[in-house]
Amino acid sequence: MTDRIELRGLTARGRHGWFDHERENGQLFRVDVALSVDTRAAARSDDLTDTVDYGSLAERVVGLVSGEPVRLVETLAQRIADLCLDDPRVEAAEVTVHKPEAPVTVPFDDVTVTIRRART
Repeated sequence: MTDRIELRGLTARGRHGWFDHERENGQLFRVDVALSVDTRAAARSDDLTDTVDYGSLAERVVGLVSGEPVRLVETLAQRIADLCLDDPRVEAAEVTVHKPEAPVTVPFDDVTVTIRRART
């Protein structure tokens, strides 16, 4: 049995995209992260060191989004999942990257890529 810790709507400006204008001008990205974590130790101890520090994780995710650009949203999502799985308490991570300003030529609300990665 695993519990979930979720961060929704982390927002940062990034320069990710296939087209040069996306990499030059940048655009807004939003990220949702859901972590599979056993929270029982933290619940017993009431100590932050026994769980995932979601404040610190949020800062690191935003750092990836606003940092070194990649061409594909899939690559960005994978890098975020890898970051989440760096914490040995995280059994699996589901990452959704939203690209609401994607270069799509028809009306749309959002473009998302969602991946799920588990510890092997």
